[in-house]
Amino acid sequence: MSTNNFFRDFSNYLSSRFPYKVQKISIDAGFTCPNRDGSKGRGGCTYCNNQSFSPGYGQPQKTVTEQLKDGIDFFARKYPSMKYLAYFQSYTNTYDSVDKLIELYREALSYPDVVGLVISTRPDCMPDELLDHLEKLNRQTFVLVEYGVESTLDRTLEGVNRCHTWEDSQNAIRKTIERGIATGAHLILGLPGESKDEMLEHATRISSLPLTTIKLHQLQIIKGTAMARDYLRNSSSISLFSLDEYIDLCIDFAERLNPDLYIERFASQSPKELLIAPDWGLKNYELTDRVIKRFAQRDTYQGKLFGR
Repeated sequence: MSTNNFFRDFSNYLSSRFPYKVQKISIDAGFTCPNRDGSKGRGGCTYCNNQSFSPGYGQPQKTVTEQLKDGIDFFARKYPSMKYLAYFQSYTNTYDSVDKLIELYREALSYPDVVGLVISTRPDCMPDELLDHLEKLNRQTFVLVEYGVESTLDRTLEGVNRCHTWEDSQNAIRKTIERGIATGAHLILGLPGESKDEMLEHATRISSLPLTTIKLHQLQIIKGTAMARDYLRNSSSISLFSLDEYIDLCIDFAERLNPDLYIERFASQSPKELLIAPDWGLKNYELTDRVIKRFAQRDTYQGKLFGR
């Protein structure tokens, strides 16, 4: 997406860090989560089916090297000069022995044209020993750690079976930033029981942390999840946004957001065969284009209400 004057685009951040175009290649390294394996809970998050955000070339039965080859082959035909970030995406990508994690990260970084790591994880799964390693690694290559915060309300986190707290998120984010590592947060807008004012308060709370990036996405009802079972039994039990409602919410949220934060995305696009609702019929870039137009229509911008 082209540079705009309404919000701080993640593409601008990447341009500031790299003298060439970079593309994330998603990797499923076969991890699980502590709220799936019984160490903290069972069943995982009520909204989560990892197939909904893992592209077709990322398969857990393939090695990291094989997945990188498949992903890079897909992009390299069209963009031969592009470089790549190995994106450890599926499930909790710091949830294993530190030695095993380091081995996997090294495997990714040894692949030709891979110039950094993006590691997605939970805020309760970042041991100090691994942070020590990532701090050293960050001096040699690009490292971005993304934490699934999802909500700043503990009652919501409990309701969706996250099995961690907002305090856990704050502590993990601060410890990672103190090591000089670029740090991102992920939030879901529309989780059950949250009012619009509470969702907007997430922007205020998340802006109190010295984060680099933020990802937003709408609540989606995905086949094979506990939330889908509840929704199919009684669709009125979960409120979902219309497209226009969500676009306006994104603008309201961004107005309250720290203007120094880079917004990586406003929405998520799940595979059509897995998505129950809401089905807006738009790709992510199309929704982002509509968000930009709404910024212009409302004559506003990221951070306009920050600190007020």
